[in-house]
Amino acid sequence: MGKTAVLALGGNAIIKAGQKGTIQEQFKNTQNSMQGIVELIKRGYHLAITHGNGPQVGNLLRQQEAGAKEGIAALNLGVLNAATEGTMGYMIEQSLINKLAAEGIQREVLSLICQIVVDKADPSMQNPTKYVGSTYYSADEAQRLKQELGWNLKEDSGKGYRRVVASPKPREIVIGSSIKTLVDSGKIVIAAGGGGIPVFWNDAGFLESIDAVIDKDFASALLAQRIKADLLVILTGVDKVALNYGKPDMRELDYLSPAEALRYYEAGQFPAGSMGPKILAALDFLQNGGKEVLITSIEKIVDAFEGKTGTILRP
Repeated sequence: MGKTAVLALGGNAIIKAGQKGTIQEQFKNTQNSMQGIVELIKRGYHLAITHGNGPQVGNLLRQQEAGAKEGIAALNLGVLNAATEGTMGYMIEQSLINKLAAEGIQREVLSLICQIVVDKADPSMQNPTKYVGSTYYSADEAQRLKQELGWNLKEDSGKGYRRVVASPKPREIVIGSSIKTLVDSGKIVIAAGGGGIPVFWNDAGFLESIDAVIDKDFASALLAQRIKADLLVILTGVDKVALNYGKPDMRELDYLSPAEALRYYEAGQFPAGSMGPKILAALDFLQNGGKEVLITSIEKIVDAFEGKTGTILRP
């Protein structure tokens, strides 16, 4: 069996800044993101693909809010996460099948809906901080939504109040062993999209959904561990990890050891809202048997595989 990799696509790669997010735009962006995946396949990797869903699930939340005003019952966040796994998995699956056909590569592609187990007692459950949806509310509206729907809302950057939910750490992938079997057999599997559907084992011993979101990078790292991947590729909005990002003395990094990455993280170089989760997910993967992490942009992924750009984390 060859080497195994997990490649994590960002949801912002599928709906780009300034776009309306029409299905035509999303399909075109998805199709344009396939070359890096094909490059990994050409290099002999068995492969699992994950993806973010921030813009997509945010749009669905807005649709739920609009529908609620018309008396249509709103769907909860777990169901919406499942919906984006289906819709985005379909777009990635079809786009990759077509790209492989154009390249003359025979590989089967399938997308799976993943429930991911979290701890109901995770500290984040007591202090929800993850913004979801793109709607801003006044203080009065926020109070009403808290009373009527039980939402938690927090002020965001002085623009108004936004809904926040917990973001617990992923503990187990319910179908993790099946994903490994499929990947080992040569199937290309799309799984854990948007961080997966958060669930927990209740006191009766049954799975139950929980109103939360799981960080896509942490879910990708867990998936990489469960299928014993050699390589984790995290695609983001920059070509390389940088110190003093956006400042005159910004310095891009070609390589980071785990010790260096942790030291820079603790010094505040990698904020929670951007590079921080990616660095922590990379460290988690490397500390649990992973061999290498590549962080780069989707536009430069082929160059990164050739060593021309990107940041490598390796023990």
